[in-house]
Parts: sequence; C-alpha cells; structure tokens
Amino acid sequence: MPASKPKSLSHYDKTGRARMVDVTAKTPAARRATARAFVRLSPAVLRALPQNPKGDPLEVARFAGIAAAKQTSALIPMCHPLPIGHIDVRARVCENGVEVLASVATHAATGVEMEAMTAASVAALTIYDMCKALDKGIEIGPIVLLEKTGGKSGTFKRPVERDAKRK
Repeated sequence: MPASKPKSLSHYDKTGRARMVDVTAKTPAARRATARAFVRLSPAVLRALPQNPKGDPLEVARFAGIAAAKQTSALIPMCHPLPIGHIDVRARVCENGVEVLASVATHAATGVEMEAMTAASVAALTIYDMCKALDKGIEIGPIVLLEKTGGKSGTFKRPVERDAKRK
C-alpha cells in the first residue's frame, strides 16, 4: 500500500509562521460539533453535589459552557468569531463523576469543533471550581471531540467509549 501524503497544519504559512486561516472564499454551510469532558469525583463529592452552598454545580456548569462557547475566538488566537446558531451543554451524574456533553451548531465558512471543546472544558472546570472545597484532587479528562459534521473534511465520529458509568 502506498504511503499517503501527510496532511499539513493549516494554521502555518509556507514559511512556518502561525496564521489565521483565510476562510473568506469558503461557502458557508451547516456545521455541528459535539465534545465530551469527564470530571472524576470521589463518592463523597458526588453525594454532596445536591447540597452545594454555591448552587447546583451542574446547572452553573451548563451556563458557563454556553458562555464559553461564545468566547472561543477571544480565548484561542487563531479561531474565527462565528455566528453560533445553537449551543447545548448537558452535565450528567455518573457512578464515578460527571459527564459533560457540549454541542454547537452554526451556518458558517468554518467549523465549531473548538467552540464545542471549549464549552465542555469550561463546564468541567466550573464543576471543579464549585466542588474544590471538598476535594482538591478532582480530575478532569479526557476532553475529546465526539463528532463533527459539515465542511470539506466531512464527518468525524469517535468510536464509543465506556468509561463513564451511568448513575
């Protein structure tokens, strides 16, 4: 089998200088991405979630994820500001922590993978922030892109992972 040509990194010009990709000639299209973050919590922290004096950590994390998706281009230098049409962030308690799913949709010239990953990441960090008084050893990760649709590269779908046990 012949070796395939390695893909180039689009955020570098021919001289190796970092750049923002020029998408002005691309036709806007419907694009969607879903990312996942996992927050590993001890049984004691999981039991304490409903009594958090700061409020419901899952609901606050949901709002934080939505706000973060809207700010992605301000946080990540080469991301384009996008007209986001929809953001959905969900946090689900599992036997061993909290699973965060973030989905973002747009009709634009570039995709929303970074917006979905930013939403999932910030939602996970918010859960940490709201629970850190009980346990500084809370773990976040993995943070992964689950699926993206639209655009020149087509559809990507990560194989199903089974590390979050339902509760």
